[in-house]
Amino acid sequence: MNAIPHRVELAVKPEVTAFFDAPTNTISYVVKDPASAACAVVDSVMDIDYAAGRITHGSADAIIAHIEQHGLRLEWLIETHVHADHLSAAPYIQGKLGGKIGIGEQITVVQNVFGKVFNEGTEFRRDGSQFDRLFKDGDTYAIGGMTAFALHTPGHTPACMTHVIGDAAFVGDTLFMPDGGSARADFPGGDARTLFRSIHRVLKLPPETRLFMCHDYGPNGRDIKWETTVAEERAHNIHVKDGVTEDAFVAMREARDATLGMPRLIIPSLQVNMRAGALPPPDDSGTRFLKVPVNVL
Repeated sequence: MNAIPHRVELAVKPEVTAFFDAPTNTISYVVKDPASAACAVVDSVMDIDYAAGRITHGSADAIIAHIEQHGLRLEWLIETHVHADHLSAAPYIQGKLGGKIGIGEQITVVQNVFGKVFNEGTEFRRDGSQFDRLFKDGDTYAIGGMTAFALHTPGHTPACMTHVIGDAAFVGDTLFMPDGGSARADFPGGDARTLFRSIHRVLKLPPETRLFMCHDYGPNGRDIKWETTVAEERAHNIHVKDGVTEDAFVAMREARDATLGMPRLIIPSLQVNMRAGALPPPDDSGTRFLKVPVNVL
């Protein structure tokens, strides 16, 4: 991986509006260029009643309403990684407002692994072509007059990227709030040692950089939070604050991961999110199905 790019623009302070989805403890964001009407959406959520097999779009509609009410122009729909705990609403929002869907180029690794797990067959493309842009480490893109760049931060999944936009960085599941620690690293393609090194890429950003989480679970009953700084993480993160060694982190992370169950929505999430948020194609009757592989995950 490349060194941290010298493009952190602390003077550029995007306007960040958060949308918390309580059923999945996910935070989605609208990120607005302060000098124009341009914006991006990061890690949107599509609602699913898994037991009923029913998809709805209330969470996405709230984001769409915000963008329309404020006269914004959607340019990007960013996925920080292939989520295993919620379904992406990116194509639904794109259909209403436009914009390009982007994810890290290692999506192809995830597609290869889970294309086999879900027995998707040769018709399922494993080249990332469902997305409009596949980001490489250090790639830049524009949101109005802002220059954003993508850092490859694998460990939780191979395709994880942190997106740095002005003085704000959207870390996906790589980091949690200081009292929440770090993401699990036991999914296929995950690795605790790689995660530690990726986290330290993020923590080499300027101390005042704002960090925005993809999830928060309110540890010890506190209110839900999603914004912190590099300085706060380095001083207080319970898993990776300054002074914690790589070996100590790996031992802690691997022991902790061994106790964790699978996320409630991992089965539908992976099938949908590896398709850029699209549902699997319908059968001859027009019905769409999500598969449940037995004794695989």
